[in-house]
Amino acid sequence: MFKKNKFQILIFTLLNLFFSINSFSQKNVYAGIEIGRRTIKVTVVEVNNIKKADYKIVYYVSEEGLSFAKNITAYGELTQEDINKASSIIFNHLSEIRVKYNILEENIFLVASSVFTSARNLDVLKKRITSLTNKSLDVININEETRILVKGSIPPVDYPNAILLDIGAANTKGGYIDELSGNKLEFMPLELDFGTMTLTDAVKRTVVNQKEASNMLVYQEKSFDYNTVLRKKVKEMLDSNPLLLKKEKIYLSGGAVWAFTTLYFNENTKNHYVPFSLEDIMNYDAVLKNNFSKYSNLSKTDKEAARVLNIYDQKYLISANNILLTFVEGIPNLEKKKIYFVKEGPIAWLISYIIDRSKKINTNF
Repeated sequence: MFKKNKFQILIFTLLNLFFSINSFSQKNVYAGIEIGRRTIKVTVVEVNNIKKADYKIVYYVSEEGLSFAKNITAYGELTQEDINKASSIIFNHLSEIRVKYNILEENIFLVASSVFTSARNLDVLKKRITSLTNKSLDVININEETRILVKGSIPPVDYPNAILLDIGAANTKGGYIDELSGNKLEFMPLELDFGTMTLTDAVKRTVVNQKEASNMLVYQEKSFDYNTVLRKKVKEMLDSNPLLLKKEKIYLSGGAVWAFTTLYFNENTKNHYVPFSLEDIMNYDAVLKNNFSKYSNLSKTDKEAARVLNIYDQKYLISANNILLTFVEGIPNLEKKKIYFVKEGPIAWLISYIIDRSKKINTNF
């Protein structure tokens, strides 16, 4: 009889502990772990008002130097080492943040970037992660990437009156949200064939003597000439989407804009959105092309500037800014608009997931 009562007391105690833990779980705290092409990023955010993008990043870590995309491209699948590393890193970080931040299970999300869709053995990774963490791994569909980016980058309160453009390595993409009748919304995607690296490659191909392609003076001359092609492409994108020209707020993200704001402003702001102007872009452009040693010297003492120059050389930075400058110059009535850099672009997917679960925001687009 005593043993039976003892067992019942144990069960009662465990159940009581379980419900006590959940009752003290922080409902406004969310966590996201993303497996990217070469990294695994872990983020914990505390949300005050997601509609106004009022949140605080309380934990962030990036595990770098991984070879997921490289191996998928080479072998068509993840190596066993990739699977072991990914599952181990996720398990360790998830175990830590579960205890440290007492997060509700429904507020924890695991995703993998679209590059993983082409891995033949993706299911092996998903099953391994689920067995270790009791959480499922979502794989972002390439067709949904832009929609997720826009949804998570623009504050929902600004959805009707803003656009987003993300300048990437291969292309530039983004979009805006159009309001329809009946409280319905429609997502309107934007895309430009050029990105930082593809534009740089296109300019290099115009050099007749390829031995001179690495010469900065030659490159700048050819880059200047190629701007006519770039302007035409940007104009086509803008002309085909007349509604975007009426939007009063322009949100910009991607490595190109991160490089610009890091080098030009040279300050570490806690704001999620960094305002800037056309004049700022033009001033930065002048330094890039005429006084690049300023940023080379800055990188010797500033870690963030060093990060930029470790990723982008002068040619890439010039191409990146040509895209940025051409797009902003192409917007009419610019003096009446506000421009922002989306500082938290890398966690836009997590913010998008949180927004999708908010009952106060219309995400029917």
